[in-house]
Amino acid sequence: MSNFSNTVLAEIDWDEGLSMPVANTENKKLENEVQQKQTQVVVCQNELSEHDDRIRAMLEHLKNVRQELQHTQALVAARQKEAETEEHLLRIAEREEGRLKQEVVRLNKEKDELKEKKNTYENNVFKQTQKLEELKSQMNWDQQALEAWLEESARKDEDAMTIQKYTRQDESKIKELSLRMEKLMNKAQKKRSHLHNEMTNTTSAQIELDKIAEDFRKAHVEREQLLSQWESTIEQMQKRDRDMDILASKLATIKQDTRRHEEMISEKRQFLEQEIENNVEQEKKISVAERISARTRHELQELELKKQQFENELSTLKRTVDRTALDLEVSRTAVNHLKKEAVDKNNKLTQTTSTRLMLVETLKQAVEATLSAEDQATKMEQILNLEEKRQEQMRFDLKFLEEVLYRKGKELNEAKAVEKMTEASINGAQNAIKNLNSKIHRLDSDALKQQEILYSQDFNLQQLERRVIRMQGEHNTEQKTILEAKCKQLIVDLDSENQTYNMISTQLKRLQDDIRRSKRQLEATSAEKQDLDIKIVELNLYNDNSEVELKKETKNKQNAMVDENLLKLEIRKLRDLLNSRADDVMSMEKRKLQLDTAMKERHEEIKIHKEMLSAQIKATDEERQQISAELHERISKIDKLKKRYEILIVSMSAPVGEEEKSQAYYVIKAAQEKEELQREGDGLDAKIRKAEKEIRALENTLKLMNGRNEQYRKSFNKITETSDEMDEKRQLDEQMRAVMDKYKYKRRQIRELQDDLHTMSMTLDTLTRDEDAYVAMIEDKKNKINQLNKEIEDQRAKLERVAKQNIRLSKEVRAAKRAKEELPEEKDFVVRELREFNKTVMKMVGEAASAYPEIQEAVSLYFSQANIPIGHHGSASGSARSSLSSVRSNSSTARSAPTVNIGFDAGSTAHSSMSSIKSSRSTKSRSSR
Repeated sequence: MSNFSNTVLAEIDWDEGLSMPVANTENKKLENEVQQKQTQVVVCQNELSEHDDRIRAMLEHLKNVRQELQHTQALVAARQKEAETEEHLLRIAEREEGRLKQEVVRLNKEKDELKEKKNTYENNVFKQTQKLEELKSQMNWDQQALEAWLEESARKDEDAMTIQKYTRQDESKIKELSLRMEKLMNKAQKKRSHLHNEMTNTTSAQIELDKIAEDFRKAHVEREQLLSQWESTIEQMQKRDRDMDILASKLATIKQDTRRHEEMISEKRQFLEQEIENNVEQEKKISVAERISARTRHELQELELKKQQFENELSTLKRTVDRTALDLEVSRTAVNHLKKEAVDKNNKLTQTTSTRLMLVETLKQAVEATLSAEDQATKMEQILNLEEKRQEQMRFDLKFLEEVLYRKGKELNEAKAVEKMTEASINGAQNAIKNLNSKIHRLDSDALKQQEILYSQDFNLQQLERRVIRMQGEHNTEQKTILEAKCKQLIVDLDSENQTYNMISTQLKRLQDDIRRSKRQLEATSAEKQDLDIKIVELNLYNDNSEVELKKETKNKQNAMVDENLLKLEIRKLRDLLNSRADDVMSMEKRKLQLDTAMKERHEEIKIHKEMLSAQIKATDEERQQISAELHERISKIDKLKKRYEILIVSMSAPVGEEEKSQAYYVIKAAQEKEELQREGDGLDAKIRKAEKEIRALENTLKLMNGRNEQYRKSFNKITETSDEMDEKRQLDEQMRAVMDKYKYKRRQIRELQDDLHTMSMTLDTLTRDEDAYVAMIEDKKNKINQLNKEIEDQRAKLERVAKQNIRLSKEVRAAKRAKEELPEEKDFVVRELREFNKTVMKMVGEAASAYPEIQEAVSLYFSQANIPIGHHGSASGSARSSLSSVRSNSSTARSAPTVNIGFDAGSTAHSSMSSIKSSRSTKSRSSR
């Protein structure tokens, strides 16, 4: 019966929602109640599902809130730790400030002590120079002191012994002072070495402290960046939670839309698979081409770097060749000058040997010849005058050469200072050019990389947009406008990069012009330096040849200079090693920064992967919830079907009088229908599961593609001025600038200290050289004075012998002529002696006045007081020899003429000899009377 009723209902397209046509009033009531109950059940189930969804949403929200609370608590704890570290840093900075103040006070004290020591050394040097000046002034006798000394020496010979005694005492004092100066120099050298060691220790400690402080600052900055990233992640999580809430509300509508799009997806899936295969092949080709292009670019950059290195090596080799050529030219000029000097010295040697031979011959003639006493005296006076002239000329030449040497040494120091300044400016300009070239290469490589990345990204975007347009079957004009705007922006960026490149190129040209100018100035200064070096070499050679005793000292000085040059070479090597180590440190720091950025990028990729996994987990949870909801719905449907089955059984029960079908029949029929329905349900479930899996896979792939595209867009966007990367770059640039400024300041201090040490050592060497020269000159003068004293003693003995011989001969002549008074020949001899004496005195006075113009006024005053004309030389000597009357008149005028005491040795000796002759004559006349 049930089968029949079912077939009938199926034939008339009977709906289960409609009531039976044969129901009575009770059945109608029951049906109404059942319908009400069913509607209530559906409403309750809907409410229950809504409540379950709300509960799940609330649980998720509660979980997110708890998680956010944990994050905020951790963030608060991190901020508290950051505040503690800031306080700790502040305390450390205060302690460092106190330490630095103490260090500054200590250094100021040391500076004051060094200043005091310097003042003491300068005072000692000044005192020694004063003593040397006093010795010079004592050697440069004035006329009155010389006259008094000659008078004293004529009266007493003991004063000479006392003077020798004082000179020995002065020599002993000078030796003591020289030993004291050597001790002070040794002490100063030790202090300098101790100061240098202390400076190196302090600089090394300061560098270590700076490195530690820089590492601590970097760690602090990284911690702040981590906290800011943490806050940004918390904000992003909150935003994602809100987005998830919004998306949960939209999920129901999306599910309905998915059913509609399933059919479209099934059609387009095949097309998508084909396009994916094509895209994979194209991407493989593109990746191969990009690898080849990257390899070629890398090779091009390596070749450019090698080219730059070769150019730098070529410039250094050119500079060394120029320098060696200049040194060769200087050495050639020095050799030529030495050859010329050797020829000049040989000529001088021949002249001196010839003069020596002439003097020896004259001396032999003076000793062997049997001339009169008057001729011998005149010849000896001529020799004495020639010797005094030669000594005066030598003194004048020596003073002139000393002044020239001092002037040239000063000019040499100035030229060396100018050379150092120009070399420093050239090195600075070359370093600036190298930095600008490296910056230009780096900017070019960055621009090429950015252009390549933008080109690849634009290409990928265009491919993806073509795919999306193909899949959607429509064209989008907004994307075209966006791409055009991007192209315009890229063109503007390219123009700005070209402008910066032009600006840098102009700066490079200016620097090259400055370098050329400085090179010209350097060449001019080097030419001047070469001339000065040639002149200095000439003067040094002249001094070395004139002062034989200084050869040992010059050898010692040359050895010291060799040692100094070796030390300079070692210092240069150490400086180059320090620069290389600094470059290695900079490269390692750059490598560290690159590794840090790579690690950060890797962390970001891991975070993105974790987010994707969490999204997948959430999707699986949602699927599980959907499956559980479907299970509940199916259970409710089964209950509904059971109830309907019961209702149908009741309604389909056989009427009275008809034969009822067995229960097994209905059971078998129900089982058959159930199996059919189960098959249909299983087939539909399999289709639904398959479609859902495909939808989920497509959603996951779409999410991955969108995430990767967004990541690529963000990573290759142009960095703005307010971005974190730009701030980090600025901080790193400032740190690098500060480190370079500090490094330059330390190098400048080292250079200044080295220059000060060099100048102090040069001044000390010049002072020691001057002192040795003065000591040698004093010794030479003393030797000459002793030699002249010996010659004067010899001349006095000879004069005494001549005077005795004259007295004996005059006695014999008077005895022969039997005359008691002076003979006219004796008077003639006296007049001739006086005339010759006046001639020599006038000649010496004229020579002294011509050599020293400042005494001409005094000489003219003395001559005017004595009523003597300045040009009077006694020209009437020839007429005096012709007649006796003229002799008498001349003798009377010579006696009546007042004598002028000039203060020369020859005058005193002649006067003493004349007085001795007159005294002997007076004694003779008295005895004859």
